[in-house]
Amino acid sequence: MTNKTIALVQGDPGGIGPELMIKLLDQSGVREAANILVIGAPSIFARGEAQTGITIPNVRHIAKNETPLFKDGEILHLDLDIEAIDRTAIAQVSAAGGASSIAGLECAFTLSKMGLVDGVVFMPFNKESMHLGGNHFTDELGFAKEFFGIRTCASEFNVANGMWNGRITSHVAMRDVSKLLTIPAIVDGIALTDQTLKMAGYAQPRIVVAAYNPHAGDNGLMGDEEIRVISPAVKQAQASGIQCTGPFPADTLWLKVRAGEYDAVVTMYHDQGQIAIKLLGFEKGVSVLAGLPLPLTTPAHGTAFDIAGQGVANLVPTHNAFTMCLNMASNRHAIEGVDTAA
Repeated sequence: MTNKTIALVQGDPGGIGPELMIKLLDQSGVREAANILVIGAPSIFARGEAQTGITIPNVRHIAKNETPLFKDGEILHLDLDIEAIDRTAIAQVSAAGGASSIAGLECAFTLSKMGLVDGVVFMPFNKESMHLGGNHFTDELGFAKEFFGIRTCASEFNVANGMWNGRITSHVAMRDVSKLLTIPAIVDGIALTDQTLKMAGYAQPRIVVAAYNPHAGDNGLMGDEEIRVISPAVKQAQASGIQCTGPFPADTLWLKVRAGEYDAVVTMYHDQGQIAIKLLGFEKGVSVLAGLPLPLTTPAHGTAFDIAGQGVANLVPTHNAFTMCLNMASNRHAIEGVDTAA
């Protein structure tokens, strides 16, 4: 076992998170790979066991204010008391489910600040539930940035079959994308991509930057963002020592990524990369929330209300998220220039 502690935060209780949690803990080698701290309501843990027919042995429950101290072979379950959590229904959004997700993240982040957690994996959240439960941001990244007081670049990456996708803009309306594309924003996005892949074990990440317009604008005929902001940003990143190239048309560069010529694509907006990478590896995908003072990963899919409670959810993305988180937690202190102060 490593000396790393990975916190597993329960997902929305109405989705597939409860069964994924139990299936992960039942996998050979998982509990041997790190100290495992489950954070959430005990009744939702029990729900996952009932849905899968699996009983996880040697689980010790501790109170929220109790310091997690591990003994060999055991899993710690930090119990959260969430109002009405036991009444959350399968395949339905709920304020209680959202409150559970928020409380679990907050608890894990607090423990990371105390130096007691090295990385966090969360089961799928439901953004509508989170909004009902008190999250005032569009996603969990906004919550994390406020919690840690992050003012620098932070973003979500999606990873599948060794291919990484970062993006300059994320959960914003398409009408707003162009005005958000600035040289500093793109340089920061490229730098964050380089830093994140190095934390994931890439010695010299090979990064390709997508154009914004069709055909990369055709030299200004179909838009000038490539000329005004993207190309200058790529050159500035290259001058800082980052191995990157572009901008290239987004509809063809993914073919080169799939062929292994590049490790990561920096796209300009959400669907420009999400559609491609989900087609190329949705059944294995991981989301990495980068730019935070700890590794934070999750399977790159939602709560899947359509199959929730049936015990048929695909474990591979969740297992990959755990492996990615542990790998990044093991590498982050060795990466020069990464601020590891929680």
